[in-house]
Amino acid sequence: MNQTCFGRRQMLGDSFCGFGSLALAAMLRQETLAETKSSLGPKPPHLSAKAKSVIFLFMAGGPSHLETFDPKPLLNALNGEVRPTEFGDAKYQFVQKDARLLGTKRQFQPHGQSGIEVSDLFPNVSNVIDDIAVIRSCYGDMVVHSAAQYELLSGRVMPGFPSMGAWTIYGLGSESQSLPAYVVMPDPEGALEAGQPMYGNGFLPAAYQPTMFRPGERPVLNLELPPGVSLNERRRTMDLIRNLNEASLTSQDLEFAARLESYELAFKMQTEAPDVFDVSRESEETLRLYGVGTEPTDDYGRRCLLARRMVEHGVRFTVVVSGGGSGNTQWDAHGDIEENHCRMAAETDKPIAGLLTDLKRRGLLDTTLVVWGGEFGRSPEAQGGKGRDHHNLGFSMWMAGGGIRGGQVVGSTDAIGLRAIESPYHFRDIHTTILNQLGLDQDLLTYPHLGRNERLTQLRGKVIHQIV
Repeated sequence: MNQTCFGRRQMLGDSFCGFGSLALAAMLRQETLAETKSSLGPKPPHLSAKAKSVIFLFMAGGPSHLETFDPKPLLNALNGEVRPTEFGDAKYQFVQKDARLLGTKRQFQPHGQSGIEVSDLFPNVSNVIDDIAVIRSCYGDMVVHSAAQYELLSGRVMPGFPSMGAWTIYGLGSESQSLPAYVVMPDPEGALEAGQPMYGNGFLPAAYQPTMFRPGERPVLNLELPPGVSLNERRRTMDLIRNLNEASLTSQDLEFAARLESYELAFKMQTEAPDVFDVSRESEETLRLYGVGTEPTDDYGRRCLLARRMVEHGVRFTVVVSGGGSGNTQWDAHGDIEENHCRMAAETDKPIAGLLTDLKRRGLLDTTLVVWGGEFGRSPEAQGGKGRDHHNLGFSMWMAGGGIRGGQVVGSTDAIGLRAIESPYHFRDIHTTILNQLGLDQDLLTYPHLGRNERLTQLRGKVIHQIV
């Protein structure tokens, strides 16, 4: 039998590919983890940025512009009449063509040095109106909740596309090492029609997905170490789990790498961030400012206060939802606009005003963009006598802080609030303005998907220059 003898040099040469492949695999695993880590590290903006973070106050269900920030005396004068033909046509989900116009019972008064008219639904927000730029000429493309919510959050009318929160942290990363970059605080009443996908990362890597907090006094469970487990023991356990997972990590599996990083973030939240979630550490005056501890403001007040604490600790994008479940537990006033909006405004007015006041006195409003709005407004016509239907042709949103020049009104709807006619702004213009304040260029903030460079704005949006 022939026996082949190998010299030392030949053995090393023939073995090189095996050793090299092992080394290469290890390098690729580390590169994948490094890529996931760096994807959430702070990144420079494209432009000069005025805001570092965003708080989106999402009024789910569609708050009525006619009862909040857009007074219409003529609508009141035409109460009970059929809409005059000169205002044109509108398509609704439930309102019939022969429906009658519905005036509002709300009273509007000028407030602040700016003299902006605000409804009596918001006695507290009216006190900070000089910090707010009201956009009375917003419009969208869809009149059903799910599609309109997708468009509001992601710029598309179907699921599967990244939300503006995901795009923001894709562009800027996070300033916090111990908290998520992107947080959603849902309403305790439950999920919305568009579900969690409207907040999601879509086709962006999994590292850009949001962290969904729980409603109630404990938004994150298990922040404390288990009884009998020391910090050193938990660290060793985490290292073991990580090493085992890294052994099977491939360079293409960014979702798995993001999951490993989420374990590490959870450990840091246990060890470094529990105090952030403890609002009882705030002064009694601050708790009262947000309405914490009293009804009906306790829940939304807690979440607005937590949003401020998130911003203080480097969280980039926070969504605070008002309205959940179905129908009347949202701002979705099909049956009785008065009952619904009086209740929903009573829950949110004081917390929102408290948030703006608190951010301003702490020097955070200058770098925090606060956005208020829903997926559409409500119809000038009555539904069922006392309610209003969905309405996407003209409605109000507002912005404050983050370089926004407050104390002004932009655009207008017609005399009955049917259609945006002066300086109309689509959701894509809202998105473009948000990106602009963060120093992000909509044409540079792109990601390759299915052969094209996708961006937040499907059609190119315009910055609302009057308020920036």
